[in-house]
Amino acid sequence: MTATLAPPLSARLALTPETTRAGLLDGAWWPRSRDLAAELPSLVDALAERWGRVTRATVNPGSWPVVPHKVAVPGHTVHVGWFTEQDPDKVILLCYAVGRCDLLVVPPGTEPGAAARLMAAAALPGGVRTAGVLMSDEAATGPRAARDARGGEDTWETDGGSTPPPSPPSPHPVVGARMIPLRGNPRR
Repeated sequence: MTATLAPPLSARLALTPETTRAGLLDGAWWPRSRDLAAELPSLVDALAERWGRVTRATVNPGSWPVVPHKVAVPGHTVHVGWFTEQDPDKVILLCYAVGRCDLLVVPPGTEPGAAARLMAAAALPGGVRTAGVLMSDEAATGPRAARDARGGEDTWETDGGSTPPPSPPSPHPVVGARMIPLRGNPRR
């Protein structure tokens, strides 16, 4: 009796449409595990037609338990580097056809609704939010958004209003980005 290997699962991706409106991210990737050597081949394969041959990838080592120096992918090897300064929620890919591609990495255990929101936000053409901002926004508003969609109430509204919830940053009037007050000298 011979064992047959199951075909590799395709990468879960959301990519920005091909437009001239460049954003901070080129889309999002939702890997099934934190095993970079197992996940990277399906990502590289899925991107090959649109972005060409991926030759290098960089990640933050805090997000991946093991960061191999090289990962074998169909037809070639991808060299992997790591930088602690890189956003832990992003993978950077270097490709022959387009140069650099930045993807939000949605954590493998993310609830499907939250993953869908994150992937859609990362794939907006001309998006001005970084991977870290998208993740923190989802952490701050995701459960509340899900509760509101079900018709739930805030506890502040039902406990007599003892402590009001913190107000979110106000939207920027021009680009829709959230403005966050900075500490220190505002005249810089």
